[in-house]
Amino acid sequence: MLDKDHLLKLKKLSKTLEPTIRIGKNGITTNTYPEIIKVLKKKSIVKIKILKNCEEDKEELIKKITIGTGSVLIHKIGKVFTLYKKGKYRNDSNY
Repeated sequence: MLDKDHLLKLKKLSKTLEPTIRIGKNGITTNTYPEIIKVLKKKSIVKIKILKNCEEDKEELIKKITIGTGSVLIHKIGKVFTLYKKGKYRNDSNY
C-alpha cells in the first residue's frame, strides 16, 4: 500500500498526464490488458479514458482493470482514471 505522501505526489502527477489508453464501445478487449501492462512497465503510471460509447459500467470496468493489472487506483474524475504499479523493471523512485 502507498503512504499518504506518495499518494499525494502521484495524484499531482496524474493531473498533468494525458490519457494514453482509451476504452471504447467494445469495452475490455484482448489487447486492453497487455497494452496497459506495457505502459505500466515502462512508466509505472497510466491514465485511461472510458469513452462515451462504452456500454460497460464505469465502476465495474475500473475494478476489473485494477485487479487484472495488479495496479492501484490513484485518481478518478468522471470517466478518466489513473493507475499506478511500482515498477520492478525501472527505477521509479521519482514516483
